[in-house]
Amino acid sequence: MLHTLARLYFSLDLHGVDNIPSRGPLLITPNHQTFADPPLVSLAIRRPVHYMAWNRLFEIPLFGRVIRRLRAFPVDIDSADPRATREVVRLLQGGAMVMIFPEAGRSRDGRVGRFKAGAFRLAVSVGAPILPVTIVGGHASWPPGRLLPRPARIAITYHPIERPDPSLEPREAARQLAARTQQAIVSTLDGQCSRPA
Repeated sequence: MLHTLARLYFSLDLHGVDNIPSRGPLLITPNHQTFADPPLVSLAIRRPVHYMAWNRLFEIPLFGRVIRRLRAFPVDIDSADPRATREVVRLLQGGAMVMIFPEAGRSRDGRVGRFKAGAFRLAVSVGAPILPVTIVGGHASWPPGRLLPRPARIAITYHPIERPDPSLEPREAARQLAARTQQAIVSTLDGQCSRPA
């Protein structure tokens, strides 16, 4: 039902779905353009996905309870949050999928911002692979400051898996993993634009 509505409203296109692993731990790392990114990215995934979400969202009446039921858990994006870190490690060690937005917030202009290192350090520490995901068109549909999304073409690309290099020192392995992930995402976003549907 949600998939059908997304295809109709956003003219949603999904690419690279075969790159999504059917089993094992996975960190999903999309660029972040809209509030709708988590469910839109999850449409092609046939396993439960857990979401790291800004802790202040859980303070919103009703909404906080809803996102908890959708397997979201809070993170303080303004400081180190050991509870959120422990939760990600627990989930990955149990073979789960976790979605983290490495920009730690929505893009203000549709471009990819600086990636924070946290997700990639976690991937290195646990030995978990990364699934880079590019969202194109979300900013045209639902930019910051707009109350509701407008119909617009959105394309989501699931890139080939990136893995930590075990031969490197952990900090360098995380840095290189972040760079490769960001490059994969930006390579699809660059040169593309979305026009209203």
